[in-house]
Amino acid sequence: MARPRWQPSDRLHARAMVTPAIVVLAVVALYPILAAVWLSLQRAILIFRERRFIGADNYNALIHDDRFWAAAGHTLYFTVVAVALELTLGLAFAYILHRAIRARGLLTAMVLVPWAIPTVVAAKTWQWLYDADVGLVARALPLQDVDLLGMPGWAMHAAIVVDVWKSTPFVALLLYAGLSTIPEDLYRAAAIDGARGFTTFTKITLPNLRSTLVVTALLRSLDAFRVFDAVYVLTEGGPANTTETLSIYAYKTLMRSGDFGYGSTLAVATFIALALLAAVMLTAFGRQALR
Repeated sequence: MARPRWQPSDRLHARAMVTPAIVVLAVVALYPILAAVWLSLQRAILIFRERRFIGADNYNALIHDDRFWAAAGHTLYFTVVAVALELTLGLAFAYILHRAIRARGLLTAMVLVPWAIPTVVAAKTWQWLYDADVGLVARALPLQDVDLLGMPGWAMHAAIVVDVWKSTPFVALLLYAGLSTIPEDLYRAAAIDGARGFTTFTKITLPNLRSTLVVTALLRSLDAFRVFDAVYVLTEGGPANTTETLSIYAYKTLMRSGDFGYGSTLAVATFIALALLAAVMLTAFGRQALR
């Protein structure tokens, strides 16, 4: 069957339909990005009412800023550990939901409860649970005199636990949807051939779930890399900046120090890091998994 040809009027109509969406995206997304880039090329300190163009000086200072590199390291560590745990636990929960015969709706609702709670509310609740004096989590630990949010080394992992608890339901929901698309005939054929348990999981489930895993990992990595609210509520980047992420560092520079020029430079650097992270993940996993 011959493909219908587009008429000039059809093309004009299609462009007219798409134009409002393009304008909205340009205003909502593109303009703030360009404004931040332009501001990052200036020395703009609100309290001194100083604003002048300085070119790439902010970026040169960024390269030699040890605090920036420390925040980048904290952000990367948080992302890698949190996303790895979320994918592992999310896949386990998704598999349980997929195989559940009874009360599947109730189980799904229970799994989604942490995700439905606003992040700030969840972080504040966990802050109370972590409290060294009255917190249930702190009192349940076998170690004594441990301040989970006040001791370097402990604070970052306490924040990771909160993020894993909050985001694992989202991962489980996406992976459960992916599991639902795998034909049951594959499992029946494997059972006839004598495949059981782990073999079925590695030879059938994982290969057919690869695309969903890649997309889920990408979404969660981008979200975790720009983490702000949960960590800020828990520690505000402390103790001694050991949980300070790029987003928190940018916020402190912008809003507390009033240095809008260097703060915008940090924001632009975070945006570039996110773009590079997405490019690396898509290059490493996306071409094969998303075919």
